[in-house]
Amino acid sequence: MTRIAISTGGGDAPGLNAVIRAATLSALARGWEVLGIARGYEGLLDTSRIRRLDRRAVRGIAHLGGTILGTTNKGHPFEYPVAGAGGKTRLVDRSGEVMASYRELGIDALIAIGGDGSMRIAQRFIELGMKVVGVPKTIDNDLEGTVVTFGFDTAVTVATEAIDRLHSTAEAHRRVFCVEVMGRYAGWIALHAGIAGGADVILIPEIPFDLASVCAKIRAREDAGRHFSIVVVAEGATPRGGELVTRAEREAGREVRLGGIGERVASAIAEATGKETRTVVLGHLQRGGTPTPRDRILALRFGAAAVRTIADGTFGVMVALDPPAVRTVPITDAIKRMKSVPLDGDTVMTARDMGLCLGD
Repeated sequence: MTRIAISTGGGDAPGLNAVIRAATLSALARGWEVLGIARGYEGLLDTSRIRRLDRRAVRGIAHLGGTILGTTNKGHPFEYPVAGAGGKTRLVDRSGEVMASYRELGIDALIAIGGDGSMRIAQRFIELGMKVVGVPKTIDNDLEGTVVTFGFDTAVTVATEAIDRLHSTAEAHRRVFCVEVMGRYAGWIALHAGIAGGADVILIPEIPFDLASVCAKIRAREDAGRHFSIVVVAEGATPRGGELVTRAEREAGREVRLGGIGERVASAIAEATGKETRTVVLGHLQRGGTPTPRDRILALRFGAAAVRTIADGTFGVMVALDPPAVRTVPITDAIKRMKSVPLDGDTVMTARDMGLCLGD
């Protein structure tokens, strides 16, 4: 009997449970055994967190947000934070413990569901002998090798609905609303939600913005009798010659927390134009709730494809969408660079043709 394990790592994304369901049912149909690893690789550091997945465990979960296995964006097994002398945190390599648990449990292959960080960790374990098939998960859509990641469509849908709702209150009060959305160092969510929601200004990390250009757009709308504006700001957007805005110092063993650029842009606009401004930070609302049908179907396809890949004896790869098919790409290709918004792409050109300000 083949024994596979499934783990979910990094930030949560709508569709995780759909992947788990499809992978579990596909494996069970082949007579395999399925283990669920709780909270990413931490489950292999504490095997009491590992559970057997059967049909009952994955029944009725495809439409649910979150993940029945839990997840974490802390506890990098190669740089695991532990309390040191004097209360200082130090990083230790616990990858050997993970590999020992993997072998002791008799796991034949691991389905690692995650984004860029999770795939980088997976590649390091592959080099240590672990058999891994990756599944691309991130609302940021910044993972190379796949046209789209699951979770992205839901995040865009949530952001678009928020922008739609802000139009009426912005117009009623003649205000400027700055809507800060997630995406880290890529502007996919901001660009797609901004265009779909009819924003007037969209600021993304790929285009350092000039505040004078933003204010010129707002003044032009005023002159045309449009006394309100919607500005969508990606959390990783930066002013020309400026730096990323972060919420706190980086904690050991985890990525820096971005956020706060929306408030800074709003304050600068108010000072330069005299317009009353408000900031709305969507934050984790974009991660939660029911996945859209598009994300749900994509996640189910990815989960089933991951099991087929294992059945074929192919490892060290990530399933990816290459419309209309799901294929595999080497994980090394998926992590070689971040997938950013192409500035000469059709979506950016559409925004410019429609007269949207992109800050440059």
